[in-house]
Amino acid sequence: MPKQKYIVDFSADERATLEHMLRSAKTGTRKLTRARILLKAADGLSDDAMAAALDVGTATVFRIRQRFVEASLGALDELPRPGAQRKLTGKQEAH
Repeated sequence: MPKQKYIVDFSADERATLEHMLRSAKTGTRKLTRARILLKAADGLSDDAMAAALDVGTATVFRIRQRFVEASLGALDELPRPGAQRKLTGKQEAH
């Protein structure tokens, strides 16, 4: 088995925050999935096992691991998306 490049290891406070988030009724689905991935990664599951258990792709698991190592619990939040360019200028809209 290849060695993991991004190891998920967090403090007791971070684990408590993630577990509280799973029990909360006001948390978004994507955020909950990311929290579950991090908890399973900390428990030592492989990427393939996590992907199968949570019905996500292995690339998603890898990406969340990477984001956690780089940004801690900021990995749970959505990254900004570029969006489409504006078709009209302000002057055209006003007209």
